[in-house]
Amino acid sequence: MPISTKEKKQVKRILGIDPGTNAMGYAIIDAKGEDIRLIAIGVLKIPIGYSQPLKLKKIYHQVAELITQYGPDDMAIEAPFFGKNVQSMLKLGRAQGVAMVAAVNKAINVTEYSPKSIKQSVTGNGNASKGQVAGVLSHILKVPIPTKSEDATDALGAAVCHHFKGDSRFGGKSYSGWKDFAKQNVKRTKE
Repeated sequence: MPISTKEKKQVKRILGIDPGTNAMGYAIIDAKGEDIRLIAIGVLKIPIGYSQPLKLKKIYHQVAELITQYGPDDMAIEAPFFGKNVQSMLKLGRAQGVAMVAAVNKAINVTEYSPKSIKQSVTGNGNASKGQVAGVLSHILKVPIPTKSEDATDALGAAVCHHFKGDSRFGGKSYSGWKDFAKQNVKRTKE
């Protein structure tokens, strides 16, 4: 069901990004209160044979194109996860930075979230598996979430997290565990 012009003014469009130098996940949602609608989800492919500077240029243009096409109000981006490989971390940080610049150049608000914060916001458990996050997202949005690409699912998680953290009804709450989260968020959990 399309959103009316009057409703659209109150709806926030959020672009979620999961940065990567070979594949960058993205998801666009429209959100108002508990009504969250998936608009688009996918992965931006960056050619593997490209040099690092050309990959960054491609990322910039692809993210700018998404912003032009969908007109988001905000961008939520997943922070790179620090692993053992410092070079990978540096490359992800560059990809994230370029995506952020693409948004800022189009006057889009950008917020960064850690992977743990996204999982906590979506599922109530900061250590949830990617499968659990996808399952809860599917339940929240009432549509099957394509799980072929963890990059796209992670981007969707970032967008939904941003909505929950920006909505005063969800922001600022703390939970003592899964049972407490489920009790306070009946509409976001499966029975």
